[in-house]
Amino acid sequence: MFIHKHPYPPFIPKAATKLIVGTLPPPRFYMGNLKKGDVNFCYGSIDGQLWKILDEIFNLNLKFETTEFAIQQRKDFLISNNIGICDIVESCEREKIDASDLGMLNIQLRNLPYFLKRHHLVDTLLLTGGNSKNGPEYHLRRQLKEQQTNLIPISTETPKIHHFEFEERTIKVISLTAPSGAANRAVGSNPEYKLLKQQNPNFNTFDFRVLQYKKFF
Repeated sequence: MFIHKHPYPPFIPKAATKLIVGTLPPPRFYMGNLKKGDVNFCYGSIDGQLWKILDEIFNLNLKFETTEFAIQQRKDFLISNNIGICDIVESCEREKIDASDLGMLNIQLRNLPYFLKRHHLVDTLLLTGGNSKNGPEYHLRRQLKEQQTNLIPISTETPKIHHFEFEERTIKVISLTAPSGAANRAVGSNPEYKLLKQQNPNFNTFDFRVLQYKKFF
């Protein structure tokens, strides 16, 4: 059994109003065996799309390389835009060494309500995935249930939007389409994507995510 721990602590600027919430980076980040193009920071996988999407939206001219400069570029962006990152999984066990959420066993969660208490300006959670088993929304619901709080639907269309009450604050929750190749099948079956693809044959799943993320970042 492989023990998979999150290699990065939460990165939350003092003025953060939004938190990006996922699960765990691929095991190679914990093992220190990075690929060419990986950035040694949250969502730094060269195979992932989050930073590529944000680079496209904000024209950041990001470097995709294993350097301190690439890390600092991302930190500077988060600080200047009042965005934090606080993935919800601290560690898990795996029978197979991969990045699958479904493959996580004996999961230990981070106490997200604790971080919300510490950062009282946060009013939006941007989840990098939905309510499928072991996804960020799935675990958030578990933690809120322990707090005797539930997610209340605002919109049931993709991306699903909810809110919940927390210490006299209303926190909005957006379950974004996951920025990974594994979610491409779900994107391909999305009616909005199909329509846009019909209108423009060159439109692809990356473009779809850019349009979606742009509304909330």
